[in-house]
Amino acid sequence: MRIAITQRVEQVPGYAERRDCLDQHWSVLMEGLGIDLVPVPNGLSSPGGWLARQEVAGLILSGGNDLAYLPNASNCAPERDLTETALLRYAQKNAMPVLGVCRGMQALNHFLGGGLVPVAGHVNCIHAVRSEGELFAEYREVNSYHNWGLNPDNLAANLLARVWANDGSVEAFVHQQLPWIGIMWHPERPSNNGIHDVRLMRHLFSGKDIPCASLS
Repeated sequence: MRIAITQRVEQVPGYAERRDCLDQHWSVLMEGLGIDLVPVPNGLSSPGGWLARQEVAGLILSGGNDLAYLPNASNCAPERDLTETALLRYAQKNAMPVLGVCRGMQALNHFLGGGLVPVAGHVNCIHAVRSEGELFAEYREVNSYHNWGLNPDNLAANLLARVWANDGSVEAFVHQQLPWIGIMWHPERPSNNGIHDVRLMRHLFSGKDIPCASLS
């Protein structure tokens, strides 16, 4: 199975270059699932056309870079915002499975018309969560690396919150019609949720383990 994954953009000091970057842990994780990752270049003239030619079974929106529209955005990458918006248009039209991770979850919510709010106590830590729905039932705590989050009233239409932090912010959601899932934690980084994250991704990208009816 081949899955496309978006990349963060970094300006490297001393070089007149903007580089696309992806944590090597992603490839290690997905190789163990029998999935070949296809990194998405930023700055393509037609990201949707590129995605159509790759013959992938799904899309992952990875973490890193603030969305450029946010006030006081840090390390933003407008070219990445444009790329991911075009990819989501294609995925929406073709009902392609999408997993949004951290910034990727934020991008999904923004694309669908939702908003973001600043959150405190969510950077470089592990915190407790509560969950609903069979797909997320085993999650008790998650890793956390974000300054912007979602409250229930910021959630876009057709999105159902499924995991919440103690401050009430949404840590995971599912789309009611599309095979789209957003999570604020990082499955590629160390945590105690490895088996649960594997189960989630197998369900999303291959339809195994959990029947779709269990998401509602």
